[in-house]
Amino acid sequence: MSASRKVGGKKAAPRKVATKKEVATKKKVATKKKAAHAHRHEGHHGHAHRHTHEHEHGHRHTHAHEHEHHGHEHGHGHGHSHEHGHEHPHAHHHDAPAQAPLARGAGKGKILFFDAPSGLAGDMVIAALVDLGVPESVIEDAVDRLKLPGFHLHFGVRERSGIVATSFDVHLDAEQPERTWGEIRAMIERAKLPAGVAARAIATFERLAASEARVHRMPIDEVHFHEVGGVDAIVDVVGSAAALEHLGARVVVSPLPMGHGRTKARHGILPLPAPAVVECLKGLPTYDGGIAFELVTPTGAAIVGAHATESARWPAMRPERTGWGAGTADLPDRPNLLRVVLGEPAETSPSSTDRSHVVLEANLDDATGELLATCIEAILAAGALDAWTAPLTMKKGRPGLMLGALVEASRADEIAAVILRESTTLGVRRHAVDRVERPRRIEEVATPFGAIPIKIAGGPFGPPQRKPELDACLAAARAHGVPVRQVIDAALVASASLR
Repeated sequence: MSASRKVGGKKAAPRKVATKKEVATKKKVATKKKAAHAHRHEGHHGHAHRHTHEHEHGHRHTHAHEHEHHGHEHGHGHGHSHEHGHEHPHAHHHDAPAQAPLARGAGKGKILFFDAPSGLAGDMVIAALVDLGVPESVIEDAVDRLKLPGFHLHFGVRERSGIVATSFDVHLDAEQPERTWGEIRAMIERAKLPAGVAARAIATFERLAASEARVHRMPIDEVHFHEVGGVDAIVDVVGSAAALEHLGARVVVSPLPMGHGRTKARHGILPLPAPAVVECLKGLPTYDGGIAFELVTPTGAAIVGAHATESARWPAMRPERTGWGAGTADLPDRPNLLRVVLGEPAETSPSSTDRSHVVLEANLDDATGELLATCIEAILAAGALDAWTAPLTMKKGRPGLMLGALVEASRADEIAAVILRESTTLGVRRHAVDRVERPRRIEEVATPFGAIPIKIAGGPFGPPQRKPELDACLAAARAHGVPVRQVIDAALVASASLR
């Protein structure tokens, strides 16, 4: 089994904020005699790191970084000078995940739980999702579309407390420029990413940019990313967006541990947790992690802040498979791991045990059409299967509207809370119902306008129904300058043989 190990990217002693250089120095003493070669170079952010390799079936890396406030991340903005100069990004492949690959849409209707007692970062998120079964090619394809030179990707393994986990690193072959949020957004928009991937990536970076804009009190498009503007952070955001979109599951995150102490950033000494981390995690539970180190990085906070629908110590679910992502430092009091669990939602109350779904309703006579539209959007974003309004006459002859939603029984309480929060109602009715469904799956078909995902509904209910995903069709139509109906027709013709 090959292993790729990075030291110095995460937590250290509980009473003092350990630098990455201090953590790595301890490891360097143990591995110095085994090193096949060593080299030292400086990155454009002004930090130094030492790089040693041990070559057998794989290769081991040991890095010591004097770095600007990234506890988990692979070092932002540093360059690796290899003899074999890389013109384009590529990946080193080591041991394949032990689990079978997950097909696109495998998480539809399911929970993807981020269990993070040791915190999280962008590289740990990607590593855990690949370990879960997301194909490496999903991340590689999305990153390749960015057309950024000067780096390569590395998937490997690390062992923590006897658990063999996947690791993910971005190795820089050349210096990378710092970028503003406006520049990063333009890069993502012109990358021809699938619509869902681009939307997730933009939502993640926008959350981070908005956090920085609030901290520095400046226009959001002028936010200049120092520590998270490098290519490795862009890879983490776009790669995690591609993996989450591939699964299509609802993200739930555990309460997140916050490290304490101070960290050095471009603007000077900052308290931990970093201001951007706190801003990105608004609305999500956090607690004292009991260690003087940056347990949650800005990139990791932005990913879960943008995509988690709720937080729970452990959600009501039936686990199906688990993935492990390894951080880069050895911790004194816990394994440096992020666990992701994919599973079916489970019933949580007697009212939902005998019915598969619940209809939620609320009567409104004091809500504008604009407000109702935002309510429906929020309800659907929270995971409702459908949402609607219908006219009705209320007390005293007042015209009103009924706001309704169809939800899975196990999520009725959660989405009822969304209705109470987003609308003007004082109460929500609920009716338990059963639902007969056609089995469905997502397939991708090749068309003259590119690959288009199409929903196939089968079962013993007559001929299968086929429906191309509209967002993907719209994106393809805009890219090729054709009517969207032309893309839809092409996708339907290409799917004729699917059963």
